[in-house]
Amino acid sequence: METFLESFNHWGWWIFALVLFAIELLAPGVFFLWLGLSAIVVGFIALLLPDLGWQMDFIIFAVLGVIFAIVGRRYWKPKSGDSADPTLNQRGVQYIGQVYVLQTAIENGHGRITVGDGSWLVSGPDLPIGARVRVSGVDGARLMVESA
Repeated sequence: METFLESFNHWGWWIFALVLFAIELLAPGVFFLWLGLSAIVVGFIALLLPDLGWQMDFIIFAVLGVIFAIVGRRYWKPKSGDSADPTLNQRGVQYIGQVYVLQTAIENGHGRITVGDGSWLVSGPDLPIGARVRVSGVDGARLMVESA
């Protein structure tokens, strides 16, 4: 009587590959993709060499999975580097050098300016409402300003 693993032929490997690809779609991270590709290759090996044995199929699957994962990470690694817009997702940094009008006076080093349709906390020298200030830096969610 054949066990399940002994009857696991090339169709089983290809179905297993489809399951791994489905898992990759549900949990993207480009890891199950490499295992799926190794299952496809083992499916072809099982088709060409049906008497190889299920133990050898699993060993080949494991080795190919590691190889594909290593090679895949090397060639499909997300590219880090310079962005076309280095201030992307850093709104405060985008305002450095710009001149704005104080919405509230800067008293004890703290005030507020309006930028577009938003309001920002600012730190700088004491200045009255309506004074023009230039953004000189960013400290967390607070803009550093100086008199313009």
